[in-house]
Amino acid sequence: MLKRFFISMLGTVAGIWVAITLAVVGGIMVAGVAIGSAGDSAVKVERGSILYFDLSGNIAERAQKQNFFALIQNIDNDTPTLDDMIRALDLAADDKDIEALYLYCGGSGMGTASREELLQSIVEFRQASGKPVIAYADSYTQGDYLLASAADSIFLNPMGAVDIHGVGAMVPFYKGLLDKAGVKMQIVKVGTFKSAVEPYILNSMSEPARLQMQQYVDSIWGFTYGAIAANRHIQADSIRIWASDVMATWQAPEFVNDGLADNLLYERQVENYLKDITDIDSDEELRFITPRDYLSARPRSESSPERNHIAVYYCVGDIVDAGEEGISGAVVPGDIVKLADNKKVQGLVLRVNSGGGSAFASEQIWEALQYFKSKGKPFYVSMGDYAASGGYYISCGADTIFADATTLTGSIGVFGMIPDFSGLVTDKLGVTFSTVQSNPNAVGLSAVAPMTPSMAAAMQRSVENTYDLFTRRVAEGRGMTQDEVKAIAEGRVWVGSKAVELGLVDHLGSLQEAIYAMAYDLDMDPDHAVRYPRVDEKIWERIIREAGGMDAVKAYAGLDEETLRMLSIVKSLREMNPVQARMETVTVE
Repeated sequence: MLKRFFISMLGTVAGIWVAITLAVVGGIMVAGVAIGSAGDSAVKVERGSILYFDLSGNIAERAQKQNFFALIQNIDNDTPTLDDMIRALDLAADDKDIEALYLYCGGSGMGTASREELLQSIVEFRQASGKPVIAYADSYTQGDYLLASAADSIFLNPMGAVDIHGVGAMVPFYKGLLDKAGVKMQIVKVGTFKSAVEPYILNSMSEPARLQMQQYVDSIWGFTYGAIAANRHIQADSIRIWASDVMATWQAPEFVNDGLADNLLYERQVENYLKDITDIDSDEELRFITPRDYLSARPRSESSPERNHIAVYYCVGDIVDAGEEGISGAVVPGDIVKLADNKKVQGLVLRVNSGGGSAFASEQIWEALQYFKSKGKPFYVSMGDYAASGGYYISCGADTIFADATTLTGSIGVFGMIPDFSGLVTDKLGVTFSTVQSNPNAVGLSAVAPMTPSMAAAMQRSVENTYDLFTRRVAEGRGMTQDEVKAIAEGRVWVGSKAVELGLVDHLGSLQEAIYAMAYDLDMDPDHAVRYPRVDEKIWERIIREAGGMDAVKAYAGLDEETLRMLSIVKSLREMNPVQARMETVTVE
C-alpha cells in the first residue's frame, strides 16, 4: 500500500515537473519568436525599386500555415504566393518608387489557371504602368515561359533553353501496388466519365477517361500556345510545330533567331541591365523588393471589420468531413454562418480551388452558403485551378460564378469506394475472423471482408441518391432542369471556357474581377471595402500539430519508400468517407 502511494506521488511530481518544463520551454519559444519578429527592420520602398518575383518552387494560392520549428527559428519562406503577387502588381502599377518588374524564372510549380490569372495581371501591370517587365532564366520551363512571354524583354542564359513541349496529363494507377498489398477496392458509382476510381481498379485509363482528358489537355494547350504567340507576336502554328521538335535540345541562339528570346545574357549582365534602366550605380546593390515585403510596406487599405465590407473566403484543397486541413465540413459551414450573421458583411466571394472530396461535407457547406443567401446578401464564386465534383457542388448555388478559361470544373458525379483488406489481413498476415450476427448485415461494412450482394446493392442506391441530390442542387442553382444537368454531368470534366457555353459558369474572369463585379453591384469601392477573413492558428496548436506529424514520421521510420507509399495510400483509403464527389488526381504539364 505504502509502495503504491509513493509510486503515485512520484508520478504526480514528475507530471508537474514535465508541465513546468513545457511551460518554460514554450515561454522561451514564444519570447524568441516575439523578439525575432520585433528585431526585423521595417521594409522601405526606395526610389528605383524593382518588384522581384522569384518564380521557383511550388507557388501556393495563399500563405499556408507555417511550420512551427521554422516559426521558432524565424525562418521565412520567400516563395511568393499567387495572392501576394497579384495584389502587389495592382498596387505597384501606380507607385512611382517601383520602376520595373523582374521575373526570375527558376522553375515554378503552379496550376494552369493560376498562371492564367498571374499572366493577366502582368499584362495589365505593363499596359497600365508603362514600366518595363524583364524576365530571365537559366532555362525556361513551359509554365514559366508562358508568364515570361508578357515581358518587354526576355533574357536567356547563353547555355540555356526554352522547353515548350505541349501539354500532357499523367495519372498514377495503384492497382498493382494494392494487389501486392492484398487490398481490393469495391466500387459503386454514377457517371460514365467519373474516372476518379480508375487508378484503384485498373492499370490504365478507360476510353471515356482518355477522351475527356484529351479534350481538356487540348484546350489548355490551345490557351498556352495562343497566349505565347499573341504576347511574342509569333505565328501560333510555328509554336505548335516547334513544340514537337524537342526544343529543350536547341542551341540558345536559335531561340533568339525565332523570336522566343530577345538576347542571351548571363544573370550578372541582366542585373547590370536592370541597374541601367533604374539609374542605379554599377557598384550599388539592386533595390529588389519581394511581393510580401512590398505589401507590408504599402498595405492596401483593407476594410475594417467594423465597416461594411465584402468578405473573400478561400476554400482550397480536398473536401473532408472533419479536421483542420483542407476544406473541412466541421469548420467551413460555421465560418460561413458567422459571415452570414455579421451585419457588416454585405457580400461573399468564395474562392474555390478544389477537386472535391466528401459528398457529405460538400452538402453541409452548400447548405451554409444557402443560409448566407437567405440573408439577402449576394454570393459569388471565383474558381481557381480546380472547382470540380465536390468543388462544383459547393459552387453551384452562387448568384454568379467566375472561372478562368483553363479552370477544370464540372465532374458532376458520385462514387463509393470501400476497401477490402481481407487479402492483406487473412491471406498475407494470417488473421481470420468468425462472425455471429442477429441479421444478415448486422456487422455492416467491414474492411476485412468483401461486401455481400445486398450491401453492394444498398451502396449503389446510396450513391445514386447522392447523385440525384447533387444534380438537383446544380439544377436549382443554375436555373436548369435536372435532365439538362444530367446530360452534361456523368462525371465529365470541362474547362472553364466550355463550362460557360454549357451554363455551368457565368463569366470568364479572375478572382479580382469577381471582387470588382460584386463591389460594382453593391456600389462599394473594391479597393477599400474588401476583407480576407482568416483564423490565425495559436502557437500551442502548432506545437500539437507538429508533434502529431513527428509521431507519424517516427511510426514509419526505417521503412522503404515503396512501403511508405503503400501505407500512405492504405491509410487514406481507410479514413476516406465511402461516398465521394471527387475528381481524379491529374498532373498537367
